[in-house]
Amino acid sequence: MRTSMILMAFILSGLLAAKPVGDPPPTIQQVKITDLESYIAKSDHPLIISFWATFCVPCIKEIPYLQSNVARYKDQQVELVLVSLDRPNYYPTRISDFAEKSGFTSRIVWLNETDAGYFCPKINARWTGGIPSSLFINNKTHYRRFFDRQLTEPQVDLEIKEMLAAAETGRR
Repeated sequence: MRTSMILMAFILSGLLAAKPVGDPPPTIQQVKITDLESYIAKSDHPLIISFWATFCVPCIKEIPYLQSNVARYKDQQVELVLVSLDRPNYYPTRISDFAEKSGFTSRIVWLNETDAGYFCPKINARWTGGIPSSLFINNKTHYRRFFDRQLTEPQVDLEIKEMLAAAETGRR
């Protein structure tokens, strides 16, 4: 009886101390611009690549509605990749902690690049490195649109619809 009571107390204390079950904290992968270019080029589904940083207030406002809009189109395999442009000392712990605290559930990568003059033109020739910035791309239809500003929630929804309509009609 005493052993059972000790075992029960141990189990209960473990349950009470346990963190609530939910999504695990995001794992942050380190990438170079060439890795990101390769991922974009090989993608067989619609992508939204969002460039952001933990210190960027407009980015933090935009990400929740990027995520919620993408979730509405999951049956069409729309994927959101959050590309952190945070400083090297933020990788991975500060970015991961921030993403977990903010409820970010999308895939997050940290761009291990410091020369915006090198990596920005690889995404878009007119991008100077300002954030938030987003690339909407669908390789199947050659659809590609870049925004170097914060988008509103209705703009995100409209752009996803445009990207998917291009897939249905074959237009760019």
